[in-house]
Formats: sequence, structure tokens, C-alpha cells
Amino acid sequence: MQAIRAGFVGLGAMGWSMAAHLHRLGLLAAVANRSAEKAQRFAAEHAGVGAATAQTIAQGCNVIVLCVSADADVLDVCRAVAANAAPGSVVIDHSTVSSATAMQAAELLRAAGADFVDAPVSGGVEGARNGKLSIMAGARDGVLERVQPVLQAYGARISHMGGIGAGQNTKAVNQVLIAGIAQAVTEGLALGEALGLDPAVLLPTLGAGAAGNWFLEKRGATMLRNEFSVGFKLSLLYKDLGIVQSLAAAAGTDRSIIEKSLHDYAELLARGHGDEDISALIRLKRPQV
Repeated sequence: MQAIRAGFVGLGAMGWSMAAHLHRLGLLAAVANRSAEKAQRFAAEHAGVGAATAQTIAQGCNVIVLCVSADADVLDVCRAVAANAAPGSVVIDHSTVSSATAMQAAELLRAAGADFVDAPVSGGVEGARNGKLSIMAGARDGVLERVQPVLQAYGARISHMGGIGAGQNTKAVNQVLIAGIAQAVTEGLALGEALGLDPAVLLPTLGAGAAGNWFLEKRGATMLRNEFSVGFKLSLLYKDLGIVQSLAAAAGTDRSIIEKSLHDYAELLARGHGDEDISALIRLKRPQV
């Protein structure tokens, strides 16, 4: 493959940092965003990067990275890229969508002589900022190797899970675990709060034992301070769990955590908390007055 000229579409809370890592390594040629102003601001702050659109970004880039919100967005961008991409181009999709959408996107691009990697990520805003994301990828043999420099720019672990769709299926498993851990941590800390335990002592004590986990470490103190603007928006986890619900139903597996979390996050959305971090779940765990 020729020298990488990467384009990045989707400059959200994670995408901005991921694109910045590509720029740091000299791999980034252009960025695009639903809000053109944000792409222009990124370009102004990062020398040598152009502000493009989803319709034009493939004209000067041979690796196009996506980090957008919804299945329809992924397919729209892939259609635009397919119309303009040079043969041999690769689209890497870091969005969380259904495995069926990943397969459809791959078909669109292959028909245009391009290829596709479904590569959802985990690690949150901090992982993107620090270049320490876990990347779970689905790709044809040989394709992932061609884009390793891009993925290594912000990935601490890059796992080839199988063919197209395997990355998104792995992310579905990941989201069930995240939802379940959030349920346990918020319920436990609400109990500790109600019992009057000192967070300064409680949190490191829990973290040093079998109850220790990433969510407790990164969100325990902030949720007890009612700070809910630090990470992954609960509206996005709600969207993700809708995808997981259909997948689990088709697989015939238990869905109790999925259903409980969908119910709880729907309640928080109805109360106007959709832009808050998923740790806002503690609002429902505290005594209701």
C-alpha cells in the first residue's frame, strides 16, 4: 500500500483526540464532521490538515476513519466514500453499530474496489485522549495489517476478532459488561453513601480488592460528587444496548442486564439526563424521596 494519507470523519469527544494522534504521527491529511465549523477549527489548530466533508474526504485520502454515532451515518459516509475512493482505499469504522450494518458497509466499499474494517473501540474518553484504546476488529485477512500504523496511533491493544462483523459482535459483548458493571457499582456506592461511609476511604478500599474495576476507579469519586459530564454519554449506551438486545434475542441468551439497563437509561433520558455520563445511573439507585 502507498504511504498513508488518512482522513477522519467524526470529531466528537473521542474522535477529536484520535484524529490528533494521527496528526502527531504525520498520518492525517483531512478531517470532516457533521458540523463543518468543528472540522474547520480542528484544521486551524493542526497544521497541514484540511477541512473536508464526508463527500470529498476520499478524494485526497486512502484510509478513511469513521467515528460517528449511528448506523445510518456509517452507511451514508460509506456511500459517499465509495463514490470517490481510489481502488485499494480502506475505511476503518470505529463507531458502534450492528454487525449487519458493518457487512452492508463492506459490500458497498468492495463494489468500488475499496475495503472495510469494522473496528469499534473501548476505553472511553480517557483512552482516546491517552492513545490507549482497545480496538476489536473484523476484517478480511491482510487488510488489518495494511492499516496498522493508523490503529497503533491510538490503540493499546488491537485484536483481529474475525471477519467483517466480528468486531461489532465483540463490542456488543463489551457493552453488556459495561452495563452490568455500571449497575453494580452505582448500586453499591449508593448504599455506601446512604450508610455514611467516607468516599475517601471507601473507594481505595474497594479498588484494592476483588471489587476493583475501571468504572469504579474512573467514575466512583465523580459520581459521588454528582459530576456527570466526564465520559461516555448514557444516551449512547442506550443506543448501543438496543443493538445488543436484538443480537442477544437472536442468539437466545439471557438479557436480564440488557433489559434492566435499557429500562433505567430510558428513565434517565425521560428526565433529561441523556447528555450525562453513564454513571448518572446512581441517580436511580439513591433513596427516592
